[in-house]
Amino acid sequence: MFQIHRRMVALIAAATALTAIAVAGASLKTAPPVGPLPNGPVSTIETQRGQLVAFALPRRSAGRVWRVARNFDAKVVQQVSEADVGASVVLVFRATGKGTATVSFGLTRGETAKAYESRRFTVRVR
Repeated sequence: MFQIHRRMVALIAAATALTAIAVAGASLKTAPPVGPLPNGPVSTIETQRGQLVAFALPRRSAGRVWRVARNFDAKVVQQVSEADVGASVVLVFRATGKGTATVSFGLTRGETAKAYESRRFTVRVR
């Protein structure tokens, strides 16, 4: 009887582990990448290593959200926070190293690929 009990515990533990893995895998799905960006404003920012850089994007309605649209050089800047502030969505990055990074944002309807607007920021860190 003791062996049967241990086997049941082992089976329950295995089933629980498999369920946890399945749930974690489902939550790791990512949004599709943002597709081609329409022309939009381009700004250049110069700063020093260690400083914070904030990008204020106009909040939009109808389920449209700003998303980071392209990879950027994380050796130069790294995102540290995001918040709704008044009529803007503000994304804050830290200048982490010398160099230049372009941070591009696309306005999409939810987590879809089509971009309706764009904003690009070139950050030069001294």
